[in-house]
Amino acid sequence: MGGSARVGELMGAFLARRLAGLVATLAGASFAVFSAVYLAPGDPASFLTQGRSASPQAIAAIRAQYHLDDPFLMQYLKWVGGAVTGDFGRSVQFRQDVTGLLLARLPTTLFLVGYAGLLIVVAGLILGALAALRPGPLDRIVLIGTGVATATPSFVAAIGLISLFSVQLGWFPAFGNGEGPVDRVWHLTLPAAALALTFAGLLARVTRSSMLEELAREHVEVARSRGVQENAVIRRHVLRNSLGPISTVTGTVIAGLLVATSIVETAFGLSGIGQLLVSSVTVKDFPVVQAVTTLIVVVFAAANLLVDLVQPAIDPRLRRA
Repeated sequence: MGGSARVGELMGAFLARRLAGLVATLAGASFAVFSAVYLAPGDPASFLTQGRSASPQAIAAIRAQYHLDDPFLMQYLKWVGGAVTGDFGRSVQFRQDVTGLLLARLPTTLFLVGYAGLLIVVAGLILGALAALRPGPLDRIVLIGTGVATATPSFVAAIGLISLFSVQLGWFPAFGNGEGPVDRVWHLTLPAAALALTFAGLLARVTRSSMLEELAREHVEVARSRGVQENAVIRRHVLRNSLGPISTVTGTVIAGLLVATSIVETAFGLSGIGQLLVSSVTVKDFPVVQAVTTLIVVVFAAANLLVDLVQPAIDPRLRRA
């Protein structure tokens, strides 16, 4: 009982430290995001006037509505206070609440990220395991293929997939979100593949390296010398011990998909938060840019925290440490 209580106490302290670090990270990131947007050239008032000459009174009213004349620190504190309660202000270009805009577009982005994440995990683990367990021609083919995939930008993959599977073969649509679950899967297959290509190659290489490292360890040779079946050796001693670095890379990669969606959603004409971010940067829609960027930072920080909590469950050595 004493040992269990001690372990629970240590885990509670570890979780408290990680949560405190998460809060500090979000606070620093929010200040950096707000400062970067605040210091960026341009003014929302110039977009609202559409280049037309406006009276000083009209310009002053616009700046007052969006609190553009308040001191920087006051603007930041107002924004943080609203963000904590889910109020990110009002969009300049759409003239509606930013929170409503995000909620309307978030399902498309989440579906795309989930679809791409599934492709990344399945393709990365299978290809990496095959390369590690089948040295020779198959290993070289996987290394070359994943090298090409890792070096291919998402927009290049998007153009190539649209040209082949939409224009020439006509198998998949090139634009639109789709209606209903089945139609949405059909519409988002090419965007998900374009989004997953680079990250799947990266995960395959990490899986291969991690499994090769475990295959060379002494305890694997001992298990084989004792007559343990090869499938059991791979499952219990190689794959299980390889999951630490694999899970770390997987968590970081899936969180990073939110950033890459801006390119893919724009290429395929999807109405997600990535495309919203691109259009908002173009017209200096500061509230939307701040909200989307903050959301990406939150997802990154939460993914890192989740990986830190999952790894001790995967690897008992980390629990003892």
